[in-house]
Amino acid sequence: MYLYRLTKDYLSQHKPWFSLINDVGRATRVLLLSIIYIEEPRSFTPLQDSGYPYGFCLGETCPVNSEVTGNIADPPDSSPGTPHPTQQYPKPPVAVADSPSQVSSRGERPPLSAKGEESTKFKNVWTTHSASPIAYERGRIYLDNYQCCISSIAQEPRILYQKPKCSKSEKIEDALLLECPLGEMLPSPSDYKSSLIVLTVQNWLLRLSADSGEILEKIYLAGSCCKFRYLSWDTPQEVMVVKSSQNKLPAAARQAGIQQSVLFYLAVFQVLPLSFVGMLEINKKIFGNSVTDVAVSNGILIVMYSMGLVRLYNFQAICEQFMEQPFDLGHEFNWNGQVGVVGKYPFGLPCNIKITDTPPLLFEASSLENAFQIGGYPWHYIITPNKKKHKGVFHICSLKDNALAKNGIQDMKCCSLEPDWIYFHPDMSGRIIHVGPNLIKVLKFKEVKNNTDQMEIVEDFTVVANRENCVNDAVTVTASGRVVKKRFNLLDDDPEQETFKIVDYEDELDLLSAVAVTEIGADGKAHLDFHCNDHGILLKSIPLLESWDVTYSHEVYFDKDLVLHIEQKPNRRFSCYVYQMVCDADKDDECSSHEKTESVFCKKGGRIFEYI
Repeated sequence: MYLYRLTKDYLSQHKPWFSLINDVGRATRVLLLSIIYIEEPRSFTPLQDSGYPYGFCLGETCPVNSEVTGNIADPPDSSPGTPHPTQQYPKPPVAVADSPSQVSSRGERPPLSAKGEESTKFKNVWTTHSASPIAYERGRIYLDNYQCCISSIAQEPRILYQKPKCSKSEKIEDALLLECPLGEMLPSPSDYKSSLIVLTVQNWLLRLSADSGEILEKIYLAGSCCKFRYLSWDTPQEVMVVKSSQNKLPAAARQAGIQQSVLFYLAVFQVLPLSFVGMLEINKKIFGNSVTDVAVSNGILIVMYSMGLVRLYNFQAICEQFMEQPFDLGHEFNWNGQVGVVGKYPFGLPCNIKITDTPPLLFEASSLENAFQIGGYPWHYIITPNKKKHKGVFHICSLKDNALAKNGIQDMKCCSLEPDWIYFHPDMSGRIIHVGPNLIKVLKFKEVKNNTDQMEIVEDFTVVANRENCVNDAVTVTASGRVVKKRFNLLDDDPEQETFKIVDYEDELDLLSAVAVTEIGADGKAHLDFHCNDHGILLKSIPLLESWDVTYSHEVYFDKDLVLHIEQKPNRRFSCYVYQMVCDADKDDECSSHEKTESVFCKKGGRIFEYI
């Protein structure tokens, strides 16, 4: 239900990071049936969750439920999927997508129509601003470095908890939402409620109640030898990875000839109950000197190199082969001459996985900016040739033999400041989404006649930006008859033309969503559109009232009857705009129009909220 992902602003800021895309459920919420209308109700088999998520990318987190062994080109066995966590999703770097062979047939669904959209609309109910980043997690809005939590469910903001301002030593670096698994017996009653796993600047891993902020568990990770900074899911809601920042020696130490061989530390935990799996080093003596980043996702250890190379290793096999001794949290240990309690200050966690030899390589590829994705069926991968002149050109190749698919070179040839982007469709259909400034292309695989070993890339449908009023003639004739030739053409993403900025898949309603922006004078106007995922038909458009500056960073979430827009302005100024679905009974009340309305300001818990 999260619409953030794939904003170009976010991609440009997070290219170095690895992530996995979330495996999601398929339940349709009755609450939103007033938005869309199925013309001919008929039954069809829902998609089943599969072992692999539809993809994993540089820069996010994501899920996997199956073990990764052997050749990565071999599809894994099917296993139940996991609920949608709370991470944002795909940016094109490394991604692994679900194979359609592991799910039931999509089948042909009746087209959707917008007959119900006249009875509902989305109203901007309130807005707030902050000097620190704003985060959204499953109906909760977090401000002030997670010290303040606001429920987004009611039409008025309801503060769930407000904690005193924390010191710099208690600052939270990263957080993940932890939700109770269904049908499992857990050791503590608090485990059945949602909680936040947070990582502090002083290497403390805390589990907090999502509704009260109360500390439920505390784990000390390590001393000053490393600084842990990032949280991600290996298997969502099951296995969590804590990653350190890259170890770098001070300039004086480097000048003195001191060598630093350990680049990163990774600590792995199982959750609910929280238990320690192991900690390992990423050593340049094993993996090479040019390593720039690592991640564990989907049971795969991903290593990225400065020259555009990406290598994949079997993480479970690494743990089994190089685990020296297992440890349990809270138990005393004697390790390398140190005696202490696992997870307690000042000892922290032992580094009990020692990689002494290069593990077997599953797969490697070279691509510009390490942009590498795996998906489709049979398995294919997408890369950009590792030269700057090929930026915006995507090659779709077979994972089995590296053969280029027929029509496998995708190039929109767009002339824009920001490049187009491509990724495997999150709906586990094996399709591909290619997004340009004014065009969304949904592509699919098709067998080549008389050659079952090769696949062809064909167009499923396209969504085109509304540029009907755009006139860009290269030659014009004045009233006097003089011919005037333009010496330049408008860019494809010119602000005065409608341009796609965010494209996402809404899993519970099976909708393709897009945010399109047009600059009108000094203000940018944006609208959130929902399209039929099977045919691309426009079903509903939601105007966003606030001005949209394309130079700012934006996040948009769609959750149940809620639309949330988070904007980051210069000088660390953040704004949160909350929209809720309401019945449009009064036709004279045009709250969702772009007309100016009177604002009311209210102070709650020391924070000012603006009501529209």
